[in-house]
Amino acid sequence: MSSSWPHLSAACHGCERCELATTRHNVVVGRGNPQASVLLIGEAPGQQEDEQGEPFVGRAGQLLEKLLGEAGLDSRRDLYIANVIKCRPPQNRKPTRTEIERCLPWLHQQLELLDPPLVVLAGATALQAVLGIKGGISKLRGQWIEQQGRAYLPVFHPSYLLRFGSRAPGAPQELTLADMQDVRRRLDRKDWPQ
Repeated sequence: MSSSWPHLSAACHGCERCELATTRHNVVVGRGNPQASVLLIGEAPGQQEDEQGEPFVGRAGQLLEKLLGEAGLDSRRDLYIANVIKCRPPQNRKPTRTEIERCLPWLHQQLELLDPPLVVLAGATALQAVLGIKGGISKLRGQWIEQQGRAYLPVFHPSYLLRFGSRAPGAPQELTLADMQDVRRRLDRKDWPQ
């Protein structure tokens, strides 16, 4: 068990728990404020994330940054951003169950170190890995789920949002903006689970 962010980072960078260690360029631990009250969890690094060693820096990350900014959230100040998987699956494929199981202890340690009252789960992989809920991101997005002393908010994954350019009412990007605005409101009010 890592007792600090530097220890966790060093342990992740030395990880060889699964075959992804043989194909990665960089371990993508996370970025943002390690004292933030909000943790945003995605699925896994893509090619640009693998190259740069930070989560959400490609096209999906740029869209995420835009939506966060519009909601009044600063990813370097208000959030810590991580993924379920710390290494890129080849060809950006979905992580396997084994890869998730072997990598999940790192995310659990991040949750323990950060101890965030608010957790945003971007996409179905994050929803299933963290809360054990399969599928249902469309039905659950925008609805807070309170468990384990935390409030979890499932949202569409930014890579999914890239398929939809529309910002019309009810469009996925507009719904995600509304979700991020809700995160901002709870953060401002310190509306934490009891």
